Amino acid sequence: MNAQQKRLLLPIAILAVGLIALIGTALFLVGGSQGGRASAVGGPFSLVDQTGARVTEASYKGAPSLVFFGFTHCPDVCPTTLFEMSEILRKLPKDAKISALFVTVDPERDTPDALKSYLSSFDPRISGLSGTREEVDAMLKAYRVYAKKIPTENGQYTMDHTAIVYMMDKQGRFVNALNIQQPPEAAAREIQKLM
Repeated sequence: MNAQQKRLLLPIAILAVGLIALIGTALFLVGGSQGGRASAVGGPFSLVDQTGARVTEASYKGAPSLVFFGFTHCPDVCPTTLFEMSEILRKLPKDAKISALFVTVDPERDTPDALKSYLSSFDPRISGLSGTREEVDAMLKAYRVYAKKIPTENGQYTMDHTAIVYMMDKQGRFVNALNIQQPPEAAAREIQKLM
């Protein structure tokens, strides 16, 4: 094999590795699918909402839902995503049945009261969910969410976490990640297909 052939093989090899990584990520997210929907993301959970009420996955069945994982001390991604979710929710018909959940990855700081105060700046249809570390970790695992505590100055910490808005159907099954970068009207039309 001459030098020119080797130079041609390098971009092909890089492309192949990239495709394998992309396919692996897609298979990880959709796992074993049934009827075109992923069954490997989501599942049972038991947490407490911002009013202190105990909720489970059954509490949200019967309507599609948006699920976003984050934390109230997040400096940018979480408030931006919640703002985008609020804009999308405002584009839905007033009588649209939908659940929107903000699930903390930081239950040590994000108590129901902290979530209630934080979410007052966003659409009132967004519910905040918290619980014990074990309860939250179980939901993170079910939704395949990455979350890690990162130490900062003065003994404080931040959280590194997955920043996907999960679209779930009326039965609580994962459909897709919602593209919140598109215009709110387009995202609202995508959600209405699930209603």
